[in-house]
Amino acid sequence: MTSYNDQAGLEGRAGADQRGPGYHPVGLPELAAVVDRVRQNIESVIEGKPEAVRIALTVLLAEGHLLLEDVPGVGKTMLAKALARSVDCTVRRIQFTPDLLPSDVTGTNIYDQHQRDFEFRPGAIFAQIVVGDEINRASPKTQSALLESMEERQVTIDGTSYELPSPFMVVATQNPVEMEGTYALPEAQRDRFMARISMGYPSPEAELAMLDVHGGASPLDDLQPVAHAADILKLIDLVRTVHIADPVRRYAVDLVGATRTSHELRLGASPRATLHLVRAARAAAALDGRDYVTPDDIQRLAVPVLAHRLMPTAESHLSRRTAEQIVTELVARLPLPRPQGGPAVRRG
Repeated sequence: MTSYNDQAGLEGRAGADQRGPGYHPVGLPELAAVVDRVRQNIESVIEGKPEAVRIALTVLLAEGHLLLEDVPGVGKTMLAKALARSVDCTVRRIQFTPDLLPSDVTGTNIYDQHQRDFEFRPGAIFAQIVVGDEINRASPKTQSALLESMEERQVTIDGTSYELPSPFMVVATQNPVEMEGTYALPEAQRDRFMARISMGYPSPEAELAMLDVHGGASPLDDLQPVAHAADILKLIDLVRTVHIADPVRRYAVDLVGATRTSHELRLGASPRATLHLVRAARAAAALDGRDYVTPDDIQRLAVPVLAHRLMPTAESHLSRRTAEQIVTELVARLPLPRPQGGPAVRRG
């Protein structure tokens, strides 16, 4: 018997074949080879966190930005730096502190006495991969300096817009908001991150292995690039061609819509969240060697892509209900999309 995901694959392939004589299938072997090199490079310094590494690569290929949230010392900055060093491109690191100014991030115009004119001095945001360390320790004014660059991939200073390099990705870390000296990220800022993940504590075996790897010197010192920026741009173009059938597209819209009508949430996910979910699902399908998206891709990414954008109600807080739990239950309750010519599929 054909499962729904098999049926979605047949529909996806049929849809891809109907895109005209100029359509070229995704170069999945090439993508897999490059991504596998980057993954192995990152996992050589990040022990026991394959899912976190996978989502980081998914976000990179989906042209998104990644937020790493967890307690200090679990490897958030290490993952961000390992990803940045694995790709041969320009990298900048910003240490967010309470006294950091917006101009430190975006840049500013400085008067040149010799030229008798203003000269633009780019800020740290002008790089292909930007590592923002402890982003929620900066003031909201400084945090807002990232809004335009993350969404429009440009910076506007004194009425002049400057385009950022491509590919462009912000990998930011933050400590839980309950910790001292932190500012909660505003909703508009969180919404610009494609996904949020937590590293979590390593297993005892991974922690023992970490003592061997990190006991002497930092393994980042020996980490060399295994892919070029041009490779990543090519893979991003390939991911854009991954097909998503109309029923799966509707399923993504319905899932995001369910967050807006849930009585446990006072703020649901935005249309930007739908776009990010579909982009991430395309990248995840490509990482699995498929040129089409299935409902499983949507379900697997629902929590990291949607949860950080949601605001539970006061009653949910009192009941200790987290946004992650609410999204997981919405995924479990929502009927799977209807295969062509068949009934809607439900779990259970």
